[in-house]
Amino acid sequence: MEIELTRAAFGGILAAAERAHPDEACGMLLGHGNRVTETHSARNIHPTPQTHFEIDPQALIDAHRAARQGGPGVLGYYHSHPTGRAEPSATDRALASGDGRVWAIAAGSDVAFWRDDEDGFVALSYSIDDG
Repeated sequence: MEIELTRAAFGGILAAAERAHPDEACGMLLGHGNRVTETHSARNIHPTPQTHFEIDPQALIDAHRAARQGGPGVLGYYHSHPTGRAEPSATDRALASGDGRVWAIAAGSDVAFWRDDEDGFVALSYSIDDG
C-alpha cells in the first residue's frame, strides 16, 4: 500500500514537529482511502511530552464528528521524535492498538509512514503531490 499526500499535508507534519520541539508533536491524518489531504494538529496532553505523546481526546472526538458530517476521515495519526528516528519506538510499539491506521513519524526533516497492524508496524511507501 502506498500513501498519497498533498504537499500541504506533508508540510503540516513537519511544521507541527518544528513548532512543538523539544516536545513531541501530535495530530491526525485526514483524507479518504489512502490519500491524506490535510493534517490537524492536536495538543499533546502526555505528562512527559518530551518523550511521549497522547492526542487530546477532544480533538479526536471533534475529528471523528466532522468526518461523520461529511468531512475527511481520520486515516491515522502523526507524531514526532524530537531526538529519535522516524520509526516506531519501543513505546510506540507497546502502546499501538493494531487497528490498521496509518502513523506518520517525523524526525528532523524526515517523515516515515507506518501501518499499525495486528502483528506490529509495517513500513509504507508514500508519494507527495501538489493536490
